[in-house]
Amino acid sequence: MILYIKYMVSLRCKMLVKEELKKLGIRCISVDLGEAQIAQPLTPEQQEELRENLLNWGLELMDDRKSILIERIKTTIIELIHYSEEAPRINYSDYISNKLNLDYTYLSNVFSEVTGTTIQQYTISNKIERVKELLLYEELNIKEIAYKLNYSSVAHLCNQFKKVTGLTPTYYKKLKIKRIRTIESL
Repeated sequence: MILYIKYMVSLRCKMLVKEELKKLGIRCISVDLGEAQIAQPLTPEQQEELRENLLNWGLELMDDRKSILIERIKTTIIELIHYSEEAPRINYSDYISNKLNLDYTYLSNVFSEVTGTTIQQYTISNKIERVKELLLYEELNIKEIAYKLNYSSVAHLCNQFKKVTGLTPTYYKKLKIKRIRTIESL
């Protein structure tokens, strides 16, 4: 059985979910961002206790199909942008569609209907937050960041960065302002 968990966007969240499942005596097969696979179905009592325990940590057990799909889309984007060593060299829309095994138009329509924003806007927001993070770490130059995040050029990255933040990447780096929003707030 797969449990879908909202706001589960970091490795720390994965560890927390494993621990909560263990406390309840629930055998966990695997835990990934946004979901946990367990050996057997939960009893209603276990489900309610797990729901309450996760809420204490800011996580939410989901059972609504649309909400689950939205979280799967978000998790796919977050994994791709924040946790992959290198972005795939295919369109994000193709990647998301292939990963979730659903038509991108359908995914896009559901995402927009529920969140009030597009998958493309959500992806751009995550990419810009990742650019900010990489700029602050000072491990990569702007050209390397553009390549890592699959921008067509440095100019494209700079234009998109300025459009979203109002600043150029160079100016942002000079300011040393740590304005990285949490992934949960995107």
